[in-house]
Amino acid sequence: MNRVYLQTRAKPWELREPPQRLLAIRLQAIGDVVITLPYLQALRDSLPGVEIDLLTREEAAGVPDGVALFRQVYRLGGGRSTKRQLLHALRWLPALRGRRYDAVLDLQNNRVSRLVRQGLRPAAWSEFDRYAPVSAGERTRRTIDAAGFPLARVEARLTLKEPEAGTPLLRQAGWDADRDLIILSPAAFCPSRNWPLENYAAFARLWQQRHDAQFAILGLPAMQPQAEALAESLGGCLLDLVGKTTAAQALAIVQRARLVLTEDCGLMHFAWVSGIPTLALFGSSPHVWSAPQGSHSRCLHSGDLPCGACMQLECRFGDTRCLTRYTPEFVVAQAEELLRQTEGTERLIYAEERRGSL
Repeated sequence: MNRVYLQTRAKPWELREPPQRLLAIRLQAIGDVVITLPYLQALRDSLPGVEIDLLTREEAAGVPDGVALFRQVYRLGGGRSTKRQLLHALRWLPALRGRRYDAVLDLQNNRVSRLVRQGLRPAAWSEFDRYAPVSAGERTRRTIDAAGFPLARVEARLTLKEPEAGTPLLRQAGWDADRDLIILSPAAFCPSRNWPLENYAAFARLWQQRHDAQFAILGLPAMQPQAEALAESLGGCLLDLVGKTTAAQALAIVQRARLVLTEDCGLMHFAWVSGIPTLALFGSSPHVWSAPQGSHSRCLHSGDLPCGACMQLECRFGDTRCLTRYTPEFVVAQAEELLRQTEGTERLIYAEERRGSL
């Protein structure tokens, strides 16, 4: 495979002593922020003594605040308005300057993040390539590399400040800790990315015939119709946690799962960055950018079709054929094979000796 060269602007670290204070900036949606976490964890592991802070949007701060990685998570207000974000960034600049960061990793690369990076004038910095046809995780790794901090190994591992954060909610919902927990996440935001709900129900019934398991659905309140439809089909074997968790609680619950069956959504990223076997169903999404990473993940995508990764909200043919071709029986077989392959193995996202396959 030909290597894709990213257009990463950077001023690498050239001093003999390692940096002491580093700021990472990622302002986009929560799933995009979560993708950066295992790479930043690997960076901290490779630089003993470094303090890493994160600047992110207020709406995406829940998960990074809940992991034992950052000295501080700075919350940028302003919602989705670039103008308001710029104003909030200007308010944060004096406090950020006071930290005297040695390096800034701009993992966003937009007007707001560039303003912050240029205002801090660090000794080393790098900017994320937003457009290369490479996974967001790999672009994150290469951005860190370009700043002068190569990562030989990235594990799918996140340590939570409160690993039991979601346990009370699971118990209230009827969780049986002696049974496998399978999370179903029909949470993609548009019809062209949705595997039919009746297929999720059929998958669960087939799985129950072969394995002792409970199923859970969790996410934003907007998913309540999906939860109600699945509860009607699956009855008491479905734990309905939709709208009941914080982001940090949702991550803690995902980390208890045996398997996550998911569409392209934030919860998918919660799973694979945590080393949980993740089977993703991608319709119109471009899997080259967004598919889960690591040998513990598998993506059934549309890239083999002439109309694949169309990015349209609705299927031009009216049948979302890129997803409906995957039957519940086929998905069960894929999930079982994934679990067999990952049993007892390291959950690695990247290792230097494997870079030829990227």
